Amino acid sequence: MALHDLTAHELRQQLDSGELSSQELTKALLERIEELNGTLNAYITVTAEQALEQARAYDEARARGEATAPLGGIPVALKDNLVTRGVRTTAASRILENWVPPYDATVVERLKAAGAPSLGKTNMDEFAMGGSTETSAFGVARNPWDPGRVPGGSSGGSAIAVAAGMAVWSLGSDTGGSIRQPAAYCGIVGMKPTYGRVSRYGLIAFASSLDQIGPLTRDVTDCALALNLICGFDPRDSTSVSLEVPDFTKALVAEPKGLRVGIHKDYFDQPMDADVRAALERALKVLEDNGAVLKEVSLPSTRYAIHVYYLIAPAEASSNLARFDGVRYGLRVPGADVPRMMEETRSRGFGAEVKRRIILGTYVLSAGHYDAYYKKASQVRTLMRQEFERAFADVDVLVAPTTASTAFRLGEKTENPLEMYMTDYFTIPVNLAGLPALSMPCGVDKDGMPIGLQIIGPPFGEDKVLKAAYTYEQLAWPTGAGRHWRAGREVAVDVR
Repeated sequence: MALHDLTAHELRQQLDSGELSSQELTKALLERIEELNGTLNAYITVTAEQALEQARAYDEARARGEATAPLGGIPVALKDNLVTRGVRTTAASRILENWVPPYDATVVERLKAAGAPSLGKTNMDEFAMGGSTETSAFGVARNPWDPGRVPGGSSGGSAIAVAAGMAVWSLGSDTGGSIRQPAAYCGIVGMKPTYGRVSRYGLIAFASSLDQIGPLTRDVTDCALALNLICGFDPRDSTSVSLEVPDFTKALVAEPKGLRVGIHKDYFDQPMDADVRAALERALKVLEDNGAVLKEVSLPSTRYAIHVYYLIAPAEASSNLARFDGVRYGLRVPGADVPRMMEETRSRGFGAEVKRRIILGTYVLSAGHYDAYYKKASQVRTLMRQEFERAFADVDVLVAPTTASTAFRLGEKTENPLEMYMTDYFTIPVNLAGLPALSMPCGVDKDGMPIGLQIIGPPFGEDKVLKAAYTYEQLAWPTGAGRHWRAGREVAVDVR
């Protein structure tokens, strides 16, 4: 089996035995990127020299007998809204096209300390605003299962890199589903941790009360390893929670008997593709037949989640993106005076979707509208959080669709923003409530495109989510970890 088809924990065994070096693995992945990136456009910036140097440093440290981190020597891809010292960071926007940060994000520091080589910065929707990676200023990205379809977004490039073997694992960010939705569309595992579990220091902000960094991996075991590395308190992030981080790999126990699984009836009453519904029902039956207890729960406020999100998120975006004014860093377009310079810079630097959300957010926060819109949305958000709390008093996890359909065709929804926004219907409530949630494959549709199963946990209940996900993974693919990803690839339209 090719190196680019293996999971991180499988590669760990080869690295530890000495049959594989990090340099050999990194070179193989860089060759894979060279082969496929022209078609898939997963990476905006490839850092080949840096990756090889980091791999060489890891190999030398291992040769000296130094302790090896579980993900040490295993290359990773980074979404291009995670700042990287000395490496261009664009957020897929022309306004930051040539910006080179002077510091690293906290998660990047942790990757470097663990000895994980960074292959480069992945494509995304501009400033993480989008659900298809079609709003990127650096061109659309393509789904490796079918290059005529979207990979999802906004972390589309990070999902492609893992699904197409252009990275072993990757990091993305999730504001309303931006890790879980592309994970579902690309047939991999993607997890949004609890808000505050992972430091946001060095994450270019979209909506500060919703953004969270998380991993995209090939199986649940790799997801647990990645969480072990990136989670933890950071005093540089005022929203970071000072809470002990458990060893998430200890949650990887397949115990379906007695697992209490909540079924959100309102979600399953929503329109969704027949293949998606059938796959979810099969997944639930697998759990129930092996001893899990299914229980219906009601979360009535989640029906308003899309409306709440598109008041709160644009309002926070309007505030956060005000810093891009052409004065301090990033693009500057000359003007007759400072106001004209700022107007020209923002007009040329921001794309249409970003401008749309800034305008909407500015309106929501304006005098006379704040109480009617932003304040009311915040109140509904509180109700939603309380409903989730009540639900988790009776169940361990909630199971829901990740998306109502599989990946759609490129250009299919770009002319209808509301239709595009609805692709996050099932993922947005999790962000509004600050909960952990994971998407994992649970089948393919009639066209061979992957379907995502979403597992939601209580606050700081990542271990419960991982246990449920690992349990389903082992029941559905008992022959070994990573099987769901490779089995799916066998029916995919493979660009290789």
